[in-house]
Amino acid sequence: MSVAKISVIICSIDASKFARISECYGRLLNDHPYEIIGIHDAKSLAEGYNRGLERSNGNVIIFSHDDILVIERDFPRKLQSYLTDYDILGFAGASRVVNGSWVAAGFPYVHGVVAHAFPKQPSIKLNVFGVQHWPVIPNIKLLDGLCIISTREAAETIRFDPNLFDGFHLYDLDFSFRAHLAGYRLGVICDMPIIHESGGQFDQTYVHYANRFCRKYEAYFDPQDAATSRITNNRPPPPSKGLSLPDHHSVLSLWQSHLLQRNRAPARPRHQSAPSGNHADRFPRSMRLGKPGANSLFRYRWPVRFRARRQSFQGGQGFYRAAVDSQG
Repeated sequence: MSVAKISVIICSIDASKFARISECYGRLLNDHPYEIIGIHDAKSLAEGYNRGLERSNGNVIIFSHDDILVIERDFPRKLQSYLTDYDILGFAGASRVVNGSWVAAGFPYVHGVVAHAFPKQPSIKLNVFGVQHWPVIPNIKLLDGLCIISTREAAETIRFDPNLFDGFHLYDLDFSFRAHLAGYRLGVICDMPIIHESGGQFDQTYVHYANRFCRKYEAYFDPQDAATSRITNNRPPPPSKGLSLPDHHSVLSLWQSHLLQRNRAPARPRHQSAPSGNHADRFPRSMRLGKPGANSLFRYRWPVRFRARRQSFQGGQGFYRAAVDSQG
């Protein structure tokens, strides 16, 4: 597929955020034909994205939040390559549907990597949902809406549902699941670092739209196991793997296939000296994300040490958070 023009559609009511995200896409796409369409009075994300789609004329459509940062020099080339095998792409999602939350699918059915940088917080959290394939995970049914990339044909055929999802939740799951049911090929991109300035709002409004999603698609849900059946009110469980990192340089250093895919080769002995080479090469292939253990990323001591500890998170549940200490 030839990427003649890329249309980026952004719903935003914050002038500062819109300027920043426009600059981000301008840098990503500066050597390729593109347009940025801002919708600043959307009644809902579904309505705003549909309106932006009608105004656009690109062959590739990007539906983007205004609070993300994509760090990828080969962004247009990779899109052109991946869209030969997929119709719709995202950065996080699930290959199983059990209720109105894609993370409720549980491991190993949740996929993707997203870094979260919250306002006035000193660290960036790297959330690894699952990296079973590289660079794109196939057979996806649900996509998170922080950034959805689609061929024009798929976007115009599926479109968003502004009648049932007339707010700012579940529009993404409805769009992606309808695309899956229609036979389109969905995938989750893993090799493009992305930072999101939001973790989502799972309040009663979210539950309201999640219930709408369930009523619409319950007949198509996958069977639930014991773990997912304990999830109530359609609220997603907390992430089960996460690292707190000091800055985006650390995020980029860890955003490597051999680290994120959780290889299980024997760990390098602690006393062994660090390898030479660039910063990314200083992390051995034996490192893997997971609970602390002999071969775990959390046990790695050089040049950065990760100390894992239990951290309370939503409803008394916990996830592993790593504190990062420079080794000087």
